[in-house]
Amino acid sequence: MRNGSAPAKNVNEYLMPLTEEVQEILQELRETILKAAPEAEEVISYAMPAYNYHGKLVYFAAWKTHVGFYPTSSGTAAFKKELSAYKTSKGAIQFPLSQPLPLALIAKIVKFRLKENKEKEKAKRKK
Repeated sequence: MRNGSAPAKNVNEYLMPLTEEVQEILQELRETILKAAPEAEEVISYAMPAYNYHGKLVYFAAWKTHVGFYPTSSGTAAFKKELSAYKTSKGAIQFPLSQPLPLALIAKIVKFRLKENKEKEKAKRKK
């Protein structure tokens, strides 16, 4: 959605060119992610905001009519039933800009991914 401009260096820079309305929606999403995963590092990856904790947790991006939320395929699969009202694909969820974000569900997905990454890291250390 950045229209060919240089990739953002951080999340604030990513949000800058967006409309005020979309900025507010994404800021709410950002705060929800950081509250659910306070240990996560906020980065830009694949030209969009991403959160790392022992690997990638989730990503998000602004599109013309929706917010793309990318919790990887496991994050989408684990919440298939709760996500049935939204357009989804293997590792992506589309939240329409015309509807409030399901913040409680997003927090649950982030916490699920956090736990998943912690378990993977613990298993790696045991090897």
